[in-house]
Amino acid sequence: MSVRIQPTSQVDDTAELGDGTTVWDLAQIREQARLGRSCIVGRGAYVGPGVRIGDNVKLQNYALVYEPAELGDGVFVGPAVVLTNDVYPRSVDPDGKQKRGGDWEAVGVLVAEGASLGARSVCVAPVRVGRWALVAAGAVVTRDVPDFALVAGVPARRIGWVGRAGVKLAERDGEQDAWECPSTGALYDERDGTLVERG
Repeated sequence: MSVRIQPTSQVDDTAELGDGTTVWDLAQIREQARLGRSCIVGRGAYVGPGVRIGDNVKLQNYALVYEPAELGDGVFVGPAVVLTNDVYPRSVDPDGKQKRGGDWEAVGVLVAEGASLGARSVCVAPVRVGRWALVAAGAVVTRDVPDFALVAGVPARRIGWVGRAGVKLAERDGEQDAWECPSTGALYDERDGTLVERG
């Protein structure tokens, strides 16, 4: 395999792209960014300096991933998703002087393995989106999302659980705090507000 980069995209010479990765038109990948194998970076997507992205990650069109974000393997970032990096965003300081890179401290969003961020959702740093979680389209994430959680709304709140297939889990008949995936049959147990896969 090799890397495929469209001529209208901008990929910094210091960025690392894993084997089989594709970068589509008008995308920008900044200095020191590192993408794993078989990633897809959609049209107009942005990957900030030093961002770390795992294998098999999809960044859909116009997704904005600001540094110092980290995305685990198999993460899906939908169209026009934004991962922010400034707790107190201002163009200027209190004296009216334009702020530069050293005038504020960047904080990141961590998206764990297999999680999905729906179209136009926003993750307000610093937050962590847990393994295999699903953020609904248009949601605004302002606090950590547990593994396997389904969150929606502004601000986002948990409205259910999902399994690895992304399908909303159903309560298992006759078993308290037990959940089942209607798609795969996989079983999960809820313990103190968290969900654990059955081994």
